[in-house]
Amino acid sequence: MANNKKEKTYPHTQDHRDKGDWNPVWDKLAELDADYLEAYLAFRSVPHIKGPLPKKYKELIMIAINAATTHLYEPGTRRHMQNAIRAGATREEVLEVIQLTTVMGIHSCNLAVPMMIEEFEKSEKQ
Repeated sequence: MANNKKEKTYPHTQDHRDKGDWNPVWDKLAELDADYLEAYLAFRSVPHIKGPLPKKYKELIMIAINAATTHLYEPGTRRHMQNAIRAGATREEVLEVIQLTTVMGIHSCNLAVPMMIEEFEKSEKQ
């Protein structure tokens, strides 16, 4: 008897891996519940796929969200900084986003400014 069970695919999960927008914590979540991770990444992808804002501006906003005092998520801040640089963001634009984010607290600068310097130095060497 042939096995008609179709293997599940996870296109949003694969897309995030392929484009380098991957949080290493998601590896464990994929092991625990791949269906949940796929649903989350599908939901998370909507504003990145559709909408009038150019990719650069979306990435700048994601920097603000990840660097915000209420979040302070270093891997996400760095990943979105790299994406913004690839999308054409200037050092001045990224710095202004960080400065605007400090309205919530100076901790955003403490997290993001050293990271910004590193990422632009890496980008300029490539």
